[in-house]
Amino acid sequence: MIVYPPSECGGRRVRLDERILGLAHGPRDILVLLRQAGLRPRVRDLWEGELVEWRGGGPDLW
Repeated sequence: MIVYPPSECGGRRVRLDERILGLAHGPRDILVLLRQAGLRPRVRDLWEGELVEWRGGGPDLW
């Protein structure tokens, strides 16, 4: 999954494989988008491991 840099209007685009899942405004939004896509991520998966490729800043930048 790729989380793109923050946009000028706020939020970060989230992509899983070739599909755009939506716009996230915080880590909780990313978890919701992943669950809607059929995955069962844990909160720590956003900070640890290889599930997320953060572009333009990590999970603390929104």
